[in-house]
Amino acid sequence: MTKEDYNAFCASLPATSHVVQWGGSDVWKVGGKVFAIAGWDAGSEPRITFKVSELAYEILKEQPGLRPAPYLASRGMKWIQHYEQPGLDDEALRDYLRASHQIVSLGLTKKKQKELGLNQG
Repeated sequence: MTKEDYNAFCASLPATSHVVQWGGSDVWKVGGKVFAIAGWDAGSEPRITFKVSELAYEILKEQPGLRPAPYLASRGMKWIQHYEQPGLDDEALRDYLRASHQIVSLGLTKKKQKELGLNQG
C-alpha cells in the first residue's frame, strides 16, 4: 500500500482527521482517538499500525511481516504493525484499518458517537 493509498483510504472513513506527528508518521483519528499510524522510510516497506480485537491480535502477532506494535503492545494494548512482506495484502490491510476505525469509534462516548454520526444503526 502506498502512502497515497493509505491516506486516501483512511480519509474515506467517516468522521476521521489526519495529523503528521511522531517523526513524520501519518496518524489517523476518529473522534480525536488514534486508529491508524503509518510511517515510510526510503526503500523499506511501510510500517502501518492499527488496533485489533483480542482474537485478531492472537492470530496476527505470529504472522510473517506482522508483529505486536512497538510501544503500544508492550503496554497491553491490542495493536498490530505490518512492517515487512509478506504481511497483509492491500485488501486485508484495508479490512483491518476499517475494523480498527470501528473498534476505536465504539470506544467513544455515546454522545460523541452521536455527534459524529457514528454507530447509529
